[in-house]
Amino acid sequence: MNTTTPASAVSAVHFSRSAAGEHAAAATRATVPTPCSTCHLKDLCLPCGLAGKDVQRLDGMMFARRKLKPGHGLYRQGDKFQFIYAVRSGTFRSGLALKDGREQVTAFHMAGELMGLDGLAHGTHATSATALEDAEICAIPYAGLTELAAGNPDMQNIISRLMSREIVREHSLMMLLGSMNAEERLGVFLLNISQRMKARGYSASEFHLRMSRAEIGSYLGMKLETVSRTFSALQQQGLLDVDKKHVRLADLEGLTRTVEMRVH
Repeated sequence: MNTTTPASAVSAVHFSRSAAGEHAAAATRATVPTPCSTCHLKDLCLPCGLAGKDVQRLDGMMFARRKLKPGHGLYRQGDKFQFIYAVRSGTFRSGLALKDGREQVTAFHMAGELMGLDGLAHGTHATSATALEDAEICAIPYAGLTELAAGNPDMQNIISRLMSREIVREHSLMMLLGSMNAEERLGVFLLNISQRMKARGYSASEFHLRMSRAEIGSYLGMKLETVSRTFSALQQQGLLDVDKKHVRLADLEGLTRTVEMRVH
């Protein structure tokens, strides 16, 4: 593969002209691409599990990077699918527009995770993605990625694994909405954030939530007042301390046992 391929130039042009619109394009700034092999998130992101030569092939694609401000969209529901997006920093929300004008939050994405795979099935994005804080992404051209994977079983397995990860997330959401009460839903949500923070080298017991109570409620299928009341209930049980968006899991093991007992 030619390492001087115009993939980065093409991705930069297409990204800025994407159907996410002029508003999103104006909210982004290009930065110098970072090779996958030297990225601090390589063990969580696309290169995870790949051998040296395959990672070097990814380096040759030189994925374009973009920075977004809080509240700005990366792509919108119905946009043409061209890229998979790797989160380098910050947090994103994915959501589905409902007929009554509301948005159903379907996922929260953190550094080292991928977005945009919802466009694989029909060639258009099924959800919209919005930055919840200052954030940065790598735009990975899907056409270039599939070309790279042609005849490469290891790369094909990586792509299949990434798609499977999305299916697992959707299954987890269905489980949250369908079989748990309010305390169980919020407990599982906080434990999931805890595990993801730990995987990134941060504290598993104390973190700052980047999403609002309303966004948490939309994701968990709970009203805003129910979310606030449930935070208070878990705090009264001594399982956590809450100060606005700052959360400390005062009894991480206790919260885990409580959720596991209720789920099983």
